Amino acid sequence: MINWRKWKKALAAASLAVSIGLLAGCGGDTAKTDKAYNIGVVQLVEHGALDAANKGFVDGLASKGYKDNVKFDQQNAQADQSNLANIAQRFVSNKVDLICAIATPSAQTVANLTKDIPIVATAVTDYEEAKARVESLRKQSTAEGTAGEYRTLLETYEAQLEKLQADKKSLNKQLTAANKELQKENEELRLRFAPNAKAIGLIYCSSEVNSQKQADIMKAYTESKGIRVLEATVSTVNDIQQAAQSLVGKVDAIYVPTDNILASAMPTLASITIPAKLPVVAGADTMVKAGGIATVGIDYYKLGFQTGEMAADILSVKAKPADMPIQSQANMNITINEEYAKQIGMEIPQDIKEKAAK
Repeated sequence: MINWRKWKKALAAASLAVSIGLLAGCGGDTAKTDKAYNIGVVQLVEHGALDAANKGFVDGLASKGYKDNVKFDQQNAQADQSNLANIAQRFVSNKVDLICAIATPSAQTVANLTKDIPIVATAVTDYEEAKARVESLRKQSTAEGTAGEYRTLLETYEAQLEKLQADKKSLNKQLTAANKELQKENEELRLRFAPNAKAIGLIYCSSEVNSQKQADIMKAYTESKGIRVLEATVSTVNDIQQAAQSLVGKVDAIYVPTDNILASAMPTLASITIPAKLPVVAGADTMVKAGGIATVGIDYYKLGFQTGEMAADILSVKAKPADMPIQSQANMNITINEEYAKQIGMEIPQDIKEKAAK
């Protein structure tokens, strides 16, 4: 049974692992300027969680007075790396005032192309795994970036290397611990729907570092309970049906992390898991609503809103990107899909319903 008291204590930490790669700013009055700003927004792919983060980002900026004086260049890469590169290069060539990168691959691509334009990123699972320039960039006098391998940066600041490495280790330790707590809570939630499970299916895109990180943690925890984990990886949406079908008859439930490929096509997964009567616990609330049974997750709209507030503080020069720490999301929620439960003939436990209602 899930230890809800322990779960509540883990919220603040867990939000670090799956929430935001953005920069915490200061509070203050809304913007009072006649200057017009051009902001590039690159979203990896269209799905509920990233769409919500995108809307939240725009609204967060507006809440600080950046609305009528902002022109957004909204771009969707459709989960294509070449598209990401082209979009990022376009933003750099157009010399936008700020870039918002939504999802880990977007953040990696954008940050690898510019060190001069301020960057905020959201929906990044683990900066260390993504080789994100968070702590190391804090001592750089140019703009903030959130991903990429920066050998030249470390060479430039060789004298500070010892401190930078210590900071990175500390940050990664926090993120890893938080991610473990989140995966554990979702796995315990999954156990409520398949208490006698002998094998659990895991589907994710192995080329996404954010998904691989979550998969590794989920496997370690599940196997520590004496339950086998059967993996099925995908490269594109077209692989999902085959991956899911390969697990039917071999597993008692399926777990899907906050994977962008899966998140963009949960109904496709559900077309296999519903007839097979398999409960699916997913990493995000929007994924559950689109084709799963339950999750413990964050609010991606609020996540994006925080990102927008941070971006506003950068534009108004109230805070320097290089001095801004990563910010976490304080609250997490249980989301359930009772319609999915009915379709697979499963009753959602009453205590979980009550927690989800709250």
